[in-house]
Amino acid sequence: MFWLGGAPGPVVSSKRMFPGRKAFLVTGGASGLGAAVAAALRARGATPIVLDLQAAPPPSVQGSVLVHGDVQRAIHLAVSEFGGLHGVVHCAGVGSAGRTVGRDGPMPLESFERVIQVNLTGAFNVVRLAAASILQNEPDAEGQRGVIVLTSSIAAFDGQIGQAAYAASKAGVAGLTLPLAREFASKGIRVASIAPGLFDTPLLASLPAQVKAELGQTVPFPPRLGRPEEFAQLAMAILENPMINGEVIRLDGALRMRP
Repeated sequence: MFWLGGAPGPVVSSKRMFPGRKAFLVTGGASGLGAAVAAALRARGATPIVLDLQAAPPPSVQGSVLVHGDVQRAIHLAVSEFGGLHGVVHCAGVGSAGRTVGRDGPMPLESFERVIQVNLTGAFNVVRLAAASILQNEPDAEGQRGVIVLTSSIAAFDGQIGQAAYAASKAGVAGLTLPLAREFASKGIRVASIAPGLFDTPLLASLPAQVKAELGQTVPFPPRLGRPEEFAQLAMAILENPMINGEVIRLDGALRMRP
């Protein structure tokens, strides 16, 4: 793999696959899916650089994925302190629910635009800036320089009533995946996306425990909400497996959401 520091060989332990001082940008890494990814990277000897609106333990940058300077500060931290940026796991995003035409009339356009801005434009902003930095890395024996993992959602494919903005934003992320992978293929950067289903994250934290349990029972198997650590497991697999490229992977326990 590109960060092993040597030619491809037999399967090795995850500790060796993430040698110390290799830095990965984790957006939204202060909580939920992103925090689980950051923990998984640390457990493997890598260094997550967290970019989040919330404060996070160092090394981190408190800021927005929509602000050029905030993203660049996180990238600069990776380059200056750890010798380069070797990958991204982009988890930052917002949720939204509301009918296009509700009891009070049409949805305010600003509500739709905010979700698109954060979830889709924010993802592209992170990719364009991070990729420019990753391109400066020396390629490994197979020509690989880095990996970018984005977060879509099964709402991109099974969007429910009231999810027009959220589903559109996550469908946009899914739509970015293949053209970005094709664009960066000759430069040694892989791009893939994870489309999680119902996960026990801060987006669901306000729901009563009974409601969350009932939601979990809608998942065919296992009949429960996904755990952030399971999202992180897939993210690590994508980072480790050089043949995963240009794909959007559903992580949903076979759930297909009803209207």
